[in-house]
Amino acid sequence: MKPEKLNLTAEWDKTFPQSDRVLHSKVTFVNRYGITLAGDLYTPKNASGKLPAIAVCGPFGAVKEQCSGLYALEFARMGFVAVAFDQSFTGESGGEVRDVASPEIFTEDFSAAVDYLGLLPYVDREKIGLMGICGLTGMALTAASSDTRVKAVAAASMYDMSRSISRGYRDSYTKEQRQKIREFLSQQRWKDAESGSYAHGPHEIGFDEKGELMTNLGGLGSIPEEIIGNLDPVTQSFWQYYIKRAYHPRSINSTGAWTQTTPLSFFDFDLMSHIEDISPRPVMLIAGENAHSRYYSEDVYARLDDPKELVIVPGADHCDLYDQKDKIPFDKLREFFSAAFGGNQEN
Repeated sequence: MKPEKLNLTAEWDKTFPQSDRVLHSKVTFVNRYGITLAGDLYTPKNASGKLPAIAVCGPFGAVKEQCSGLYALEFARMGFVAVAFDQSFTGESGGEVRDVASPEIFTEDFSAAVDYLGLLPYVDREKIGLMGICGLTGMALTAASSDTRVKAVAAASMYDMSRSISRGYRDSYTKEQRQKIREFLSQQRWKDAESGSYAHGPHEIGFDEKGELMTNLGGLGSIPEEIIGNLDPVTQSFWQYYIKRAYHPRSINSTGAWTQTTPLSFFDFDLMSHIEDISPRPVMLIAGENAHSRYYSEDVYARLDDPKELVIVPGADHCDLYDQKDKIPFDKLREFFSAAFGGNQEN
């Protein structure tokens, strides 16, 4: 299928430095829905022969210039070919309407990345893995459960977006609250249909102390710096990453919000329904010891069949595993993928 012509930035605009050990190029590929995805391809310099490869995406609402690109760059430094890509409808990738999310299409994006990598003449298509970060971990695992071309999958700072969006943090929504959210989203569809445009708003809808929906929240970029210290530690951590350490103008999490009706499909469809089918291919889950999201990794680990590994990083919170290289267990990731691919990968 012919790719759409995308407007790709030529200069290095990542939130992390380049490496003189890695070659970088902008690439595009098409998923089976006809959406053209934009990626950054990282290849080790001076490599020869057929190489193993890893596709990287996440977090939910981030872009490839943020932490997925950092992971891909580090994988290339290890000797893997790696592609970090923007989710459909976001960043430099194609797809209309913009800023909308789909559990099915985002899962397909991972398989489309496998298509792309496996057609490269210097990639061994029998040695391709996936790396999901935060809200894209569920899509990576879901893709691996059906796409047997994926030989290994790793997940860092897991978030199950279907569970989080439809049931709340630690499944805290009551039946009545879930119904309130569904009613709000259903009525929002009328408003969008009448206006001919799509309103934006929070993809995870909270409730105030009076039990009313909190639907008028802006994105992280709308929070003034002078009040950030008064907010909860989780919001502070996200703000420090997306606004301070790794701001990027194409990142939804840095500059805006998802379309308000984005939660609808996550209420309808559960991710990771068949992850037991990944076995006997290996899975590695990585979570920070102090991460508010740690329970997602622990719950999924309990559901997976062997071989599986759960790595708890001492002293780390959720966002530390985005970009803090002294806490991200890259050595373990190299060992994991090298073992899965049947070799000792080292560049």
